[in-house]
Amino acid sequence: MFGSSDKNENGGKVLDKNSNWEREVVEKLAFATIKEQRRGRRWKIFFRLAFLLILGGFLFASFDKNQEKSFPTGSHTAVVDVSGIIFDGSEASADIVIAGLQAAVKSSGTKGIILKINSPGGSPVQAAYVYDEIRRIKKNHPDLPIHAVVADICASGGYFIAAAADSIFVNESSIIGSIGVVMNGFGFVDTLKKFGVERRLMTAGAHKGMLDPFSPQNEPEKARAQKLLDGIHENFITAVKQGRGARLKETPDTFSGLVWLGSESIELGIADDLGTVHSVARDQIGEPKIVDFTHHETVFDQFVKGMGTSMGQSLLSVINSGSSFSIR
Repeated sequence: MFGSSDKNENGGKVLDKNSNWEREVVEKLAFATIKEQRRGRRWKIFFRLAFLLILGGFLFASFDKNQEKSFPTGSHTAVVDVSGIIFDGSEASADIVIAGLQAAVKSSGTKGIILKINSPGGSPVQAAYVYDEIRRIKKNHPDLPIHAVVADICASGGYFIAAAADSIFVNESSIIGSIGVVMNGFGFVDTLKKFGVERRLMTAGAHKGMLDPFSPQNEPEKARAQKLLDGIHENFITAVKQGRGARLKETPDTFSGLVWLGSESIELGIADDLGTVHSVARDQIGEPKIVDFTHHETVFDQFVKGMGTSMGQSLLSVINSGSSFSIR
């Protein structure tokens, strides 16, 4: 029998070879398991240390970049870019633009600020945040000039922001204006009928499915959407009138959503004069030295945002503490 023992000629018990072999196998398996556990712990420690080193590198790069931006030497004209579509999370979001403006204001050498705008528009809320921040800065720092310089396009949300500046400078071929609000979509009702598809929409709330693209248009809901658009448009118009004041020559087309060439916009009071970043810095602010204060997210910022946790967002907030409808 496997694992049995026999008596020797002196009457003592002797373990057979099978029993010895079984014990050796068990011992080897036990030692192998222990070694594997130790190896696993070593790799776990290694990966944790590697992660901490990478995290430390991101932190160092982030702090180094922010310090470099925060302490320019000598007097200068600060430039903050508003580039691309304005929406939360973009390079032209309110958080990014306002961070650049605040850094420029904090710098003792800043003699004036230029908003370099190249945007077709975007979120009315994000644009309004920046507009309000510019007006707040002007109120608290009345001797600090803030000018807008338009590159290729400054439309809708981009113009909303520009209207808060002391002056707006354009190129003859710049596109500027579009003081209007748009809400768009598609209707697929007939398409569904053509393919014999039945739309089954269930809601809790009479208007929860408002403007559903697969359902027929509901006139009361359409009127409600138009009321919302008109309200946002009025806010836009009020902001432009406050910012431009008596310089704005109102016509029936001023707030219609039309755009104009830079040369036309000057005649209408939409803009003030021709100019570039360098000419405005030199001739209007009187300080030709330009320092870029545009806030750029570091790789670490993007990494933390990608974590998608409240802890990550809180960490990002601490690190950066120093620094639907669309208007288009």
